[in-house]
Amino acid sequence: MAVSTEMIKKLRETTGAGILDCKNALEQTGGDMDKALDILREKGLATATKRSGRKASEGVIDLYSHGDGRVCVMVEVNSETDFVGRSEAFRKFAHEVALQIAASSPLYIREEDIPQADLDHEAEIASAKAREEGKPESILPRIVDGALKKYKDETVLLRQSYIRDDAKTIQDLLNENIAALGENVIIRRFSRWSLGEASEE
Repeated sequence: MAVSTEMIKKLRETTGAGILDCKNALEQTGGDMDKALDILREKGLATATKRSGRKASEGVIDLYSHGDGRVCVMVEVNSETDFVGRSEAFRKFAHEVALQIAASSPLYIREEDIPQADLDHEAEIASAKAREEGKPESILPRIVDGALKKYKDETVLLRQSYIRDDAKTIQDLLNENIAALGENVIIRRFSRWSLGEASEE
C-alpha cells in the first residue's frame, strides 16, 4: 500500500513524531496506522529511556485554575534547554499535565514516591476486606496485589490514564513528548488545591 502525505500528516498529529519517522513507520507496516503507531510508541520509549539520565533544569511552571477558582494546580515541568522550555509544544504538554492533575487528583508523580507505610496500609485494608467477605486465604496475596495496582493507577500521575485518551497513560504522553522534543523532560513537582479542603498540616 502506498503511503500518502495525508497518512503521514495524520500519524504526525497523533504522535507528535517527526515527518520522516512517521513516513518510515508507515512504510515499514505497509500503511497500517495502528502498527505504525506501535512502532513510534516503542521508539519513543527507547528514546525516552536513553534521554532520562540527562540533566533537565529549564522549563516552565504552569498554573491552572478550574471552576471559577474552585480547583487550582501548579506544576513544574523541566526540559534540558531554555529553547525547548519556551516552545509551544513543551508548554502545551505542561498545561496538559496541569489539567490531568486538576481532573484526577494524583498524590504522587512516580510509583517510587509512595511511602512504604502507605502501601502497607492499603495492603492491610485490602486483606481485611477480603477476609470479611470470606475469601480463602490462598487467594489473599492476589487480591492484595490487585488492590495495590489499582491504588497506584489512581494515585500515581505517570500511571494514570490520560484524561483525553484513556488508551494511553501520562507516562506514554511524557515519552511521546520526549521523542518529539528531542530532550529529556521531567515532571518535577506539583501542588493541587481544592476550595474548602482541609490542610494536612
